[in-house]
Amino acid sequence: MKKKGLIWGGALLVLLIIVWIAFGSSDKTKTTQLYHKVQYGDFDVVVTTTGELQAENSMDIRGPAGLQRSGLYRIKITDLVPEGTIVDSGDFVASLDKSELSKKLKDIETEIQTKKNQYLQTKLDTTLEMRQTRDELINLKYVLEENRIKLEQSKFEPPATIRQAEINLDKAKRRYEQAVENYKIKRDKAVAKMREVEADLAKTQRKMQEMLDLMGRFDVKAPKGGMVIYQRSWNGTKRKVGSSISPWNPIVATLPDMSSMISRAYINEVDISKISKGQQVEVGVDAFPDKQFAAEIIDVANVGEQRPGSDAKVFEVIIRLSETDSVLKPGMTTSNRIMVSHFDSVLSVPLEALRVTDSARFVYKKAAVGLNKTKVTTGKANDNFIIVEDGLNENDEVTLNLPEE
Repeated sequence: MKKKGLIWGGALLVLLIIVWIAFGSSDKTKTTQLYHKVQYGDFDVVVTTTGELQAENSMDIRGPAGLQRSGLYRIKITDLVPEGTIVDSGDFVASLDKSELSKKLKDIETEIQTKKNQYLQTKLDTTLEMRQTRDELINLKYVLEENRIKLEQSKFEPPATIRQAEINLDKAKRRYEQAVENYKIKRDKAVAKMREVEADLAKTQRKMQEMLDLMGRFDVKAPKGGMVIYQRSWNGTKRKVGSSISPWNPIVATLPDMSSMISRAYINEVDISKISKGQQVEVGVDAFPDKQFAAEIIDVANVGEQRPGSDAKVFEVIIRLSETDSVLKPGMTTSNRIMVSHFDSVLSVPLEALRVTDSARFVYKKAAVGLNKTKVTTGKANDNFIIVEDGLNENDEVTLNLPEE
């Protein structure tokens, strides 16, 4: 009997060890269940995005007009004052590369000299040609006078001789009159030719003067006082020494009006349907995290665009600040909280608590013993929470992580 008792005791001990291994050790590896109380109160649907602070209105500092007329299409910036420099009207802002314009000036100087020589040669040729024509006209006039005298002297001659003298006089008169008409035509033609050559020379001289005036404007000056902010190129990079301007985009920098500031932001295509003009925005400045500024959306783009370095389509949104501050500077990064909608006295739970299937939405609610899988009806959501319209009560506790069973 004693031996049987030892056998049964040993078997019971082994069984207890197996139970402990199977259940006791697994309890230690169980995931800790996280709970969150259902909240009751106001609920805001907010879209957050970053933006860049800019002046709503600004004056452009442009490169010289007339680049295209002078055959210049890309001009490099060789010097530029530091961004943020405060300038007065007429102060130096930037200088442009004059090498290509200098080359064109040398070419046009050569062209002017050629046209001056052409003008002088045309003038000499015309003078000689007209002098020869005038001599011929004078000679024809003498011939006409001679034939008139011969006719007068033939009045006592036979009729045939008189008639021949009359015919000779008519011929001489006709040749003289034709010569006079030809002289007028040649004179008008010579005058027109001289005017054409002269006009061509004058045109080239004016072009040269325009280039000289243009070169004088290659030192870009501020049109008024203000803070210099560099202009962005088509690819988003700011102007700098070595950048180029063109007749189609001659802006070097801007002078912003600091009395009215905007944040230029971009909203992804998923959230753009929530955004509209007139929505209120809370704008923060990364450089001064303790400051917040009230603002309002004043424009929403109708067409999306693809920003450099991103595959997603975004829509430009302009946000106007309702207040100003001396700390605000163009180019600062802003964090924008766009108030999409506001709800009073609603229930909400964290998004992590909601489980979604094809047929239902539910949560795991803490019960007296264990958890209850509870179907819910939900409403609007923000970045972290979602409204619960039916299925839960205030202070109910729901799981944030998925139960093991």
